Amino acid sequence: MITIDGPTGVGKSTVSRRLAAKIGFTYLDTGAMYRAVALTCLQKEVDHRDENAVRKILDTLSLKLLPAQAENDDVRVLLNGEEVGAQIRTPEISMIASAVSALRPVRERLTRMQQELGSAGKIVAEGRDTGTVVFPGAAWKFFLDADPQVRARRRIIQLRNSGEKVDDDEILAQILKRDRDDSERTLAPLKAAPDAVHINSTDLEADAVVEQMLQVVLGK
Repeated sequence: MITIDGPTGVGKSTVSRRLAAKIGFTYLDTGAMYRAVALTCLQKEVDHRDENAVRKILDTLSLKLLPAQAENDDVRVLLNGEEVGAQIRTPEISMIASAVSALRPVRERLTRMQQELGSAGKIVAEGRDTGTVVFPGAAWKFFLDADPQVRARRRIIQLRNSGEKVDDDEILAQILKRDRDDSERTLAPLKAAPDAVHINSTDLEADAVVEQMLQVVLGK
């Protein structure tokens, strides 16, 4: 089991996919699960800050993660039988996901699901609390970070490449707000596990980050 935690826009998904592919592990995108809950709130017009209202929709939620079709693709997400991968990758869903992830019923339900998915082993799990809460006994833990300005620039490029029209200042503001919200929440805050290996990707390409992780995992 390998966990990769870190703030939004730091490159966790790209690095996790590539690392998993190189060592023959399965990639588990825990963030996609919270995004799916966020999308459900939006579709059903449920206040994502209302714990009781969100708890009710969890009871009817059918969520499945399917392997990506190519190494650089996102995990495929089936929400109540519908593939919603593209719909959950917007800035709006990102902010809602941060809010619902702070709700105890959501956190407890999805943590159990993630632990069930990881029970088979040989998993690269990425998120914000995979090394601290979901898989505290993971063999290898990493905490990936980068300068907020760099993370914002990467996110802007990603969104524009997918056809989104974005405001640069707004994206940076959203990233800073999510950093603050994720780090300050009481339940499972964003933080590095005490035994995690820290990697700063500000000046590193994804392949260079993967190479550093491989050196740790393979004992080079």
